[in-house]
Amino acid sequence: MSSHSKPLSGQTVLVTGASGAIGSAIVQELVQEGARPIIHYGRDQHGADILLNQIGGAGWTVQADLASAEGPLGLWNQAVGLAGRVDAIVNNAGVRTEISVEADLDDWQAAWRREFQLDFFAVTDLCKAAILHFRAHGGGRIINMASRAGQRGYSAEAMPYGAAKAALINLTRSIARSFGADGIVAIAIAPGWVRTQMAREFVSRFGEAAAVADIPIGRMAEPSEIAELVSFALRPSQRSLSGATLDVNGASYIR
Repeated sequence: MSSHSKPLSGQTVLVTGASGAIGSAIVQELVQEGARPIIHYGRDQHGADILLNQIGGAGWTVQADLASAEGPLGLWNQAVGLAGRVDAIVNNAGVRTEISVEADLDDWQAAWRREFQLDFFAVTDLCKAAILHFRAHGGGRIINMASRAGQRGYSAEAMPYGAAKAALINLTRSIARSFGADGIVAIAIAPGWVRTQMAREFVSRFGEAAAVADIPIGRMAEPSEIAELVSFALRPSQRSLSGATLDVNGASYIR
């Protein structure tokens, strides 16, 4: 195959939360474009092993608890230990925390801390490690999975999620502006509803119509759509995308 048909040939990409619907779709798309993925999982070893088998063993699996303070750096060190060099990271792992403003203060604070640890602080630690690694190796790519919620705000019960994703978008922009001269490209992807377990749980509670009510195209995105965009953003030809937030929301939020 030519480098045109395999534009990510020779690239090693760490994908966090890779055993979930979006993560696994990203891994499979990356392999199609020639990359070698490092498949991170938190608890779902079985899912990660199945995914590795689906891609013909063309990668690695690594376990790390990103909810712990030491988990992110431990993950990065494992990835570098396996591959020697990591060319890109896709910070896809995340959680959507719900908490009512009527909740007890202790529960309220715990929910916000958990959300920010998984959706923001773990990413900041991974980005720090990646930046230092990329600066020593001539550059690299950071893709941060944000959300429409981080741009337009979110429902009262899930304010921690929207706030964490807003911080993630700002982090991505700051990295792009601060380290572009080092060959580091940073891009945020901001989906609306994607057909994942999170979406299925919402639909089971409120119905499909509620999920797509404000999406003009009338449907959720599929994980494969997100995967294709991630793969495109990682192409060496797309350096000028650095600092961008790419919306995938069916016109439900337009800037």
